[in-house]
Amino acid sequence: MTGASGHLGANLVRRLLADGHEVRALVRPPGSAVEALAGLPVRRTIGDVRDPAAVAAAVDGCEGVYHCAALVSTASRGERDIHAVNVLGTRNVLEAARRRGVRRVVVTGSFSATGSPPGQAGTERDLHYPFGPHTPYTRSKVLVEHECCKAAAQGLEVVVAVSTAIIGPHDYGPSRMGRALLDFAHGRLRAYIPGGFEFVNVQDLVRGHLLAMERGLSGHKYLLSTEFRTVDQMMDLYAQATGRPKPRLRLPAPAMGALARLAEGPRRVLFPHREARFTPAAVRFLRSERRADCSLSRETLGYHPTDIAVAVEQAYRCFVDRGLVQRRGAARPAHRPTGRREREAGVGRR
Repeated sequence: MTGASGHLGANLVRRLLADGHEVRALVRPPGSAVEALAGLPVRRTIGDVRDPAAVAAAVDGCEGVYHCAALVSTASRGERDIHAVNVLGTRNVLEAARRRGVRRVVVTGSFSATGSPPGQAGTERDLHYPFGPHTPYTRSKVLVEHECCKAAAQGLEVVVAVSTAIIGPHDYGPSRMGRALLDFAHGRLRAYIPGGFEFVNVQDLVRGHLLAMERGLSGHKYLLSTEFRTVDQMMDLYAQATGRPKPRLRLPAPAMGALARLAEGPRRVLFPHREARFTPAAVRFLRSERRADCSLSRETLGYHPTDIAVAVEQAYRCFVDRGLVQRRGAARPAHRPTGRREREAGVGRR
C-alpha cells in the first residue's frame, strides 16, 4: 500500500489487518507515519513514490497493491510537485506492479477528474471537460486515469476507485474536512458559504476499494460516494456531533469567491506553505453542487453506502480520543494547537 498514513490509507490498513492480510506500506522517512500506523503490525518500506527503485522494492512479492498516495490540494500552485507525485508516482507504481507480477492494483481516483452534464449526476462514462478552470490536482488525477488505462492495455489488472470528499475517523493529517470539524469543535469556524458536494464515509470508501480489488473490471473506474449533502446540512451534523451551535454568518458564495481570489496573492507571499481553507477552487467545488451516480458501483461491485452522519460522529469521537478536542459536556473546549504533522498534508496522504 502507498498512502498508508493518509485518511483513506489509515482506515484501509486497519481493515486489511482485521481481515487477516499481511500489509506492507511504502512510507516516507521516519516520522511521517508514526501516529497513523502506531502499534499496527505493518511491514514498512522506507521510500517515495517518485523513486522507481523504492517502489519496485516495496511491491516485490505482493499479491495486490492499493495505491492511495497523492498530493492533494485545491490551490493553483505547486504544479510540478503535484505532477511528480500523482502522475509519475502512479506510473512508477503501475510499472513496478507489472514487472513484479502483482495480480491487481487498485488506484484511488478523484471525482474532480470525472465530467458531468449540466444538471445531471456524473457517472463513470462522463468525460472530463479539459477547458474549465481546473486545479493542478484535478489535471493530475485525469492523467492518473490515463496511466491506469495504459497499464491495463499492457496487461496489468488495474481498477480505479473514485473518491469524493472523505469524512470519518483516523484522520491524522488532518484532512480539509477534518480541519473544518476541528475548527467547528473549537469555535473557530465563524462563517460558512452555501453549496454542496458528494461526501463519502471513509468506511464506505474502504469497502469500495476492497470490492474493486475483488470484483472490479480491469481498466474500469467506479464512483464511490455515500450521499450528497449541502453545506448547511453538514453544519447541522457538525453541531449534533460537537454540541456547539453552527456559525450564524452564512456568506454569499460569489462574495466569498471574490475574497478568496483577492487574498490568494498576498497569502502566497505571507504564508507560502499554508493552504487556505477557502481557495477559489474550493469555493467553486461547493458552488457547483456536483452529484455522483454510483449505480455502476452498486450493481457491479455490490457497493452499499451507509450514512454520512455516522462518519461525522466517528470523526469527532476519534479527535476526542486523540486529545485534539474535549468531549461534549466539558466546561471549555481544548485549544491545544495543532502540530505540524497534523496541519500539513503531504505525499502519501489522502
